[in-house]
Amino acid sequence: MQLSVIHHIAIIVSDYEKSKDFYVNKLGFAILRENYRKDRGDYKLDLRVNEDTELEIFSAPHAPARVNRPEACGLRHLAFGTEDIEKTVLELECLGIPCEPIRIDPFTGGRFTFFQDPDGLPLELHE
Repeated sequence: MQLSVIHHIAIIVSDYEKSKDFYVNKLGFAILRENYRKDRGDYKLDLRVNEDTELEIFSAPHAPARVNRPEACGLRHLAFGTEDIEKTVLELECLGIPCEPIRIDPFTGGRFTFFQDPDGLPLELHE
């Protein structure tokens, strides 16, 4: 078996327009496909993260809230790489997106921080 890349990551959002604005207009991901699924009464938005990875956004206004604390089993967070963490943090904060203080991973020595999407999904920046 040869699994070489993550093709896509799927998330469920409570407010489609708010999340679309966040991921497209604030984080800058390009729209690949946007489809209204009439049979389900929801949207599916496919975004380009990089040449190998897509982010699928599913709208589900009545989905139960995500358990953040205490952390539950399952996906913990999404991490995005950045070349300059201070610059990216400043750009996010100028867009009204607060970030935690930058920390250093004690195992890798890499610098990282967290911020959240409109539904409170933890998103990490990793330099």
